Amino acid sequence: MTGTPAPTAGRWPRLATAALLALLLAVLFAVAATLLNAPSASASPVAPAPPGDPFAPTEPGSPDGDGGFSVEINGPNGTPSSAVITLLGITLLSVAPALLLMMTSFTNIFVVLAMTRNALSLPSIPPNQVLAGLALFLSLFIMWPVLTQVNELGVQPYMEGTETFTDAVSAAAAPLQNFMLAHTRQEDLALMMRAADLPNPENPEDVPLQTLIPAFMISELRAAFIIGFVIFVPFLVIDLVVASALMSMGMMMLPPVMISLPFKILLFVLVDGWGLIITALVGSYGT
Repeated sequence: MTGTPAPTAGRWPRLATAALLALLLAVLFAVAATLLNAPSASASPVAPAPPGDPFAPTEPGSPDGDGGFSVEINGPNGTPSSAVITLLGITLLSVAPALLLMMTSFTNIFVVLAMTRNALSLPSIPPNQVLAGLALFLSLFIMWPVLTQVNELGVQPYMEGTETFTDAVSAAAAPLQNFMLAHTRQEDLALMMRAADLPNPENPEDVPLQTLIPAFMISELRAAFIIGFVIFVPFLVIDLVVASALMSMGMMMLPPVMISLPFKILLFVLVDGWGLIITALVGSYGT
């Protein structure tokens, strides 16, 4: 027999679910339409507030000082802050080698000691580190009065807050300038003034540092070469005597330096050469 099959029991749950979804969608559409048609409170117009009276213009104040921009590096009590002192200390350490070479007696002393070593025919004894250390401490010994004046006139007033940084630098540079002027030849100073196309200064205080420092270095090198020449003469005599003796004995293949070196060292030790040289260097600065 043929015929339409009977509905199975599994179709009824699906039909019920579809009916519930349709009913839920109808309810959602109805709620959405109600919300859209409801009047919004934020859309109601608000009357604007009436404008107020304008404020009276403020009179401009008078600027303090010259009206320029300035940066205060001192603390509330007038003394420089620790950060500024640290920055100045690091800056001073970075430029200390240049100041030591250009504005002190270090150059003169080191050149004389190096020429003494060459006169003894000892190119590496004492080494450069020993000569530089000896020249450094001799320079500190010679420059100690000047450094004391720099500390009293410039450093301490600035640390106490009684002077500004510019005034402290000017006061500290005065002792160094006087020291260099006292040991600079007028010919060397005139040479640098002409090279800079500047007129002759009327007094020592008017000499600019940019011409005084190179003139001081030229004078120091000249004085060092004069002292070195005096040191070379006795050792040159020893070399000539030894070379003549070797030539007279027919020992032309023997280097004269090998024979004269012990005699030069002996002579240098007997006359207390290092003491004489250091005394002459210190005495040349009037210390």
